[in-house]
Amino acid sequence: MKKRYFILVVYLIISIIFSINSNASSHIPSKYDSWKYSISSVSLISIISLIGVITLSIKSTNLKKIILYLVSFSAGALLGDVFIHLLPEVTSHYGFTIKVSILILVGILMSFFIEKIIHWNHCHKPTNKKHIHPFAYLNLIGDAFHNLIDGIAIASSYLISIPAGIATTIAVLFHEIPQEIGDFGILIHGGFSKAKALFLNFITALTAILGAIIALLIGNYVENLTLYLIPIAAGNLIYIAASDLIPELHKEPNIKKSIVQSFIFMLGILTMLTLILLD
Repeated sequence: MKKRYFILVVYLIISIIFSINSNASSHIPSKYDSWKYSISSVSLISIISLIGVITLSIKSTNLKKIILYLVSFSAGALLGDVFIHLLPEVTSHYGFTIKVSILILVGILMSFFIEKIIHWNHCHKPTNKKHIHPFAYLNLIGDAFHNLIDGIAIASSYLISIPAGIATTIAVLFHEIPQEIGDFGILIHGGFSKAKALFLNFITALTAILGAIIALLIGNYVENLTLYLIPIAAGNLIYIAASDLIPELHKEPNIKKSIVQSFIFMLGILTMLTLILLD
């Protein structure tokens, strides 16, 4: 049981150490410090994707029973993330302009066409027991893009000050925990094995490191970059939640289970609402 929480405990301990050390570094950090803290933080954020390992000890028959509940939570968390975190972040700086609206639609359309292509490709292949649903691949793409933005956000904060970077890292941490659990459930539900889902989830998490490097290299231009990336990511998440996940929940015929799913769905939203207090 203790091993299941080992990664989280290690991360929290290191975060506390970083926080203590940052008290004396409220001034604008040097390039070396910005790179050191940024890469360290996003690397630790990437490790959080392995939280799905806690489900590896669960039997497949039992895991299938809770997959839809994980999907329910993820659907709520994704929508909550979009409307409580991502879009308010953009509109607070630039307003809700036609540019933002178009970029959200671009994200939705990109997701639609990507899923169409994946679905068409699978429809022209012989069916087998290991068939992977298109939305599982789409979730990987969306998660990679979302982690890229997280990396940009964390590194951008460290360019301002070490304490600001620490605060953003912790906020992203608590945002990632429920999302990564949900993403792991989506991949399992989409047809991946538990081991492969865990591996792919970790690979997509590594894009946070790429995002941090981009932010550190382009420096002052990162704010304009996030103006474009965040709405597109929001559109992608809206599409996944509304087009792929929620319809899956409607397939549950049992009233009691449907009620439980609804509560878990709302819990996902409430979790994102609670995290706003960390911003």
